[in-house]
Amino acid sequence: QVQLVESGGGLVQAGGSLRLSCAASGRPFSSFDMGWFRRAPGKERVFVAAITRSGFTGDYADSVKGRFTIARDNAKNTVYLQMNSLKPEDTAVYYCAADREVRLTTRSTEYEYWGQGTQVTVSS
Repeated sequence: QVQLVESGGGLVQAGGSLRLSCAASGRPFSSFDMGWFRRAPGKERVFVAAITRSGFTGDYADSVKGRFTIARDNAKNTVYLQMNSLKPEDTAVYYCAADREVRLTTRSTEYEYWGQGTQVTVSS
């Protein structure tokens, strides 16, 4: 079992930046691949970014490539999502998730543990 708590969301103007954090507790953090997903109003939850348990490899949705960066600090049991050049269409609730399997998946159904989410609102 692992517990995930996101933080760092808020209201920002278009073109601005935010850094989301997800703190994990419970089972060893380094035994999980980690992902970020988001759900915009009236839409399904979609993949944003993922990172391997080592932190050496990441994957991104096309919509955020070049603007968002995922990183992790296993010593701090935390995964981050640095979001730059934010757009109004990035407005969503952002969730972090943990996957026990070694696969760096983009599929939300393959993540076993989820945080409660943090709201990001980008104004135009």
